[in-house]
Amino acid sequence: MGSAKAALEWHGSTLLRRVTGVVARALDGPVFVVRAAGQPLPALAPGVEVIEDPAEGLGPLQGMAVGLARRPGSGAETAFVCSTDLPFLHAAFVARVVRAMAPGAAAVLPIARGHRQPLAAAYATALAPVAADLVAQRRLRPAFLFDERVVVQLDDAALLADPLLARLDPDLDSVVNLNTPLEYDAARRRPAPPVRVERFGTLAADGHRGPRDVRAATLAGAAAAVDRHVVAALNGDHISRDPDLPLVRGDTVAFLAADAGG
Repeated sequence: MGSAKAALEWHGSTLLRRVTGVVARALDGPVFVVRAAGQPLPALAPGVEVIEDPAEGLGPLQGMAVGLARRPGSGAETAFVCSTDLPFLHAAFVARVVRAMAPGAAAVLPIARGHRQPLAAAYATALAPVAADLVAQRRLRPAFLFDERVVVQLDDAALLADPLLARLDPDLDSVVNLNTPLEYDAARRRPAPPVRVERFGTLAADGHRGPRDVRAATLAGAAAAVDRHVVAALNGDHISRDPDLPLVRGDTVAFLAADAGG
């Protein structure tokens, strides 16, 4: 890419802030970011834990070994693992993949848009020592994790058998990654996700009653349609003032003036 992908601007936020926020929205558990020792990162949401990777230059499998080893401390047996360069990742995709983990399976591997997607997949946290052993042997491809293990594979049809995912990400853009400036520029030119804005209290005055459809990738982007200091309820249950909270296709954001509702 020529520059750090994590810090690339994305509709007023960054790629890393967006991806971590989408994963956090999809799963009830901690979110970890594995970085090279001392690697600068853009701002992250409170609660996202940064883990230092002591070994540089060994690729994603090394990062997975470090991250999966930390995951058991959270009590979770399954981790969704993804790269930072998935700007169209949808929470419905993350949830679909994690739900497919079966007893005795080592991983859930999407085979989407014609390719294996090991960096948008779910893994058993018990694979941490296996990943570490592979790195020690310099067998650095994530595909080696799948050798002689039970792996649930989800092709396009299996993924889109989930009606929610089929409605919200029918083209499986969740797995579109960015490797070059041209790819980034093309992706950045795409419009922000379509979301619905609703106004309540004093915001609903002056002829603004009723929902409004807008394009917004963050809560701040949606709030620009309101132009007031507001409190937001995302999809009816998540209250937030975080301007960088990522939004995805199908979201409904209800706004209430902060001076009227706390």
